[in-house]
Amino acid sequence: MSETVLLDIDPVLLERVRRFAATKGWSQPAAITHLIEHGLFACEGDVTVALDDTDAHILQAAIEALEKVEDDPGFSLIGRIDVAGG
Repeated sequence: MSETVLLDIDPVLLERVRRFAATKGWSQPAAITHLIEHGLFACEGDVTVALDDTDAHILQAAIEALEKVEDDPGFSLIGRIDVAGG
């Protein structure tokens, strides 16, 4: 790890890295490498997902089909006790 990177890190952040490294029993460079790798993985996963037209139409059709299913009050009462009637 170059000293330039370590010198440019905010002291509070650097202390957090030191504490993290200590809890894991790692060197500071190993901890920084681990944190960067996992941070990048988390950020790369934070990409906006968009459906293509075919997927969007399929999803819309499924939603419309589910909206047409009639309510079944009996199904929602499975396992419940009829307090008023009994």
